[in-house]
Amino acid sequence: MGRPAILAAMIRGIRPLLRGSTYSGVLFAYCGALASLPLLPLALLPALSWRSAPESVQVVLVLLVWAVLVGAVGLARPVRRALVVSARRLLRVPLPNPVAGRRPSGSLGLDRWRTPIWLVLHVAVGWTGALASGVLFIMGLSLPGHWLGGEARASLFGTSVRVTGGWSWVVAAVCVLLAVTVCVLVAKALRWSAPRLLGPSAAERLALAAERELLLAERNRIAHELHDSIGHTLTAATVQAAVAGELLSADPAAARAALRSIEESARAALEDLDYVLGVLREERSGTAPTRTLTDLPELLDRLRHAGAVVEPALSGELAQVQGTLSRAAYRILQEGLTNALRHGTGGPIEVRVVAAPDGLDLTVVNRTGARTGPGAFPTSGRGLPGLDERVRLLHGEFQAGPDGTQHWRLAVRLPVRVSA
Repeated sequence: MGRPAILAAMIRGIRPLLRGSTYSGVLFAYCGALASLPLLPLALLPALSWRSAPESVQVVLVLLVWAVLVGAVGLARPVRRALVVSARRLLRVPLPNPVAGRRPSGSLGLDRWRTPIWLVLHVAVGWTGALASGVLFIMGLSLPGHWLGGEARASLFGTSVRVTGGWSWVVAAVCVLLAVTVCVLVAKALRWSAPRLLGPSAAERLALAAERELLLAERNRIAHELHDSIGHTLTAATVQAAVAGELLSADPAAARAALRSIEESARAALEDLDYVLGVLREERSGTAPTRTLTDLPELLDRLRHAGAVVEPALSGELAQVQGTLSRAAYRILQEGLTNALRHGTGGPIEVRVVAAPDGLDLTVVNRTGARTGPGAFPTSGRGLPGLDERVRLLHGEFQAGPDGTQHWRLAVRLPVRVSA
């Protein structure tokens, strides 16, 4: 082995001695050892009641009872959460928070005892490291002082070694180095075992995956709400502002009506945005704005204020459509009307809603221009894929595309039950 390789190996060996995470891990180990001291008097009771037993048996009995008491503390759920937080900060180990709520099925086996095993290991490693590093540090500090008197004597666990002359400095340095090495080994042992004993079990990983899936589904739903509500409002407000600008001098009354429509649309969008921001901040916001098919006439009126010609054909008891489908139908029609307003050429927009006992039919048809061939109809952004996904989640049928050479047609059929 060449000199550069030896130097690199020495640097790799010294590097853990200089890391702050090593000593924060040692602090974590020693704190765990000290925290077990209040249980020691309870562990002494069986030995005190069995005085006739040999001393070695009493020591083993005290250690076993002490380990059982320490492990029993780990059965409490708050203890596991506190250990995870402290290990994450002091050991610098990436550990997720324990899953809240009821223990997963099957956790009454080995998973239930992972925290008690960790606590016993934590205390054992902490006490072993504290005793070994403490004795070595004391020897390293005391040997040079004895050498000034001409002779030094090192004693460890009943073994005495006499050191004379300048060798005491070498032995002292070795003792200090060994003490620091013990600290490194203690930190590595806890850092290796923490993910295996404090990390999520297989059942907890499944629960975490389910929780993340629910969170992603909620975020996806919020993205749809923002796109449908805010996108429609901005489109309508843009068109209404253009209409108001053109009619400001020729027809002030119509211009004022367009401005009032912009105000109403912006107020509704602010309500939706306030609700969505409350959900994203994980706060308890007020009642979520629920737009249903009963709000469809208001939506059509806002389009008329924007200058659109709307030809609605509504049939069936729309007010009796159940809430989930009614809200989804409103958002689908809102997105279809927004696309018609954005990409249409000013022709009439046909809106047909039929609530039948076996299904809810939604249709939006608008004129898109007289061009034919590729590019005659606008390409979709996120709106139509979002509608397709929403309809599929409701087990419905979705169609969108050109209807002839000058029209665009959106047709949706949702399975629905109309209450009596």
